[in-house]
Amino acid sequence: MPLIDTALELLARASRALGFETADAFPPGHAYARTRWNKAYFDIPSDMKPEAIEQRICEAIANTPSLFGEILNPTPRMQRTLLGIIEARLRRGQGAPVDLAQLLVAAYRSPHTAETVPGLRRAIADTSAYEPQVQANAILAYLADAPAAFGVIEARG
Repeated sequence: MPLIDTALELLARASRALGFETADAFPPGHAYARTRWNKAYFDIPSDMKPEAIEQRICEAIANTPSLFGEILNPTPRMQRTLLGIIEARLRRGQGAPVDLAQLLVAAYRSPHTAETVPGLRRAIADTSAYEPQVQANAILAYLADAPAAFGVIEARG
């Protein structure tokens, strides 16, 4: 390897370690290393600890739920943040948050997305032949009927 390539590699490592770059994934070896996000929407320094990264992303989802769509293989905590928003909208009587349910369905297209609510992946697969709006409503109904012990959604839209 030429000297210039070695120097550039060392510079790149130092830049990441010092947080001069924007991260778009958890560090290698992390439990959710397959989780990726669009760094254009999430300004996360590359030197940030994984717990802080996840916290920052969850805060962003809480403030702007549509950002959930910019995450590939969201962690269970990220999913619970979105589920909490869905539940809150249903409780306030703002109508069924079909757009948010569609984001959840899209996230489960990846087999690497961890299942947060038992049976949710199966419910999504069982309704995959439906039109997107109908499928989203079916998933909202499934979540409404999910056991309360999971703390998901207790109100119907």
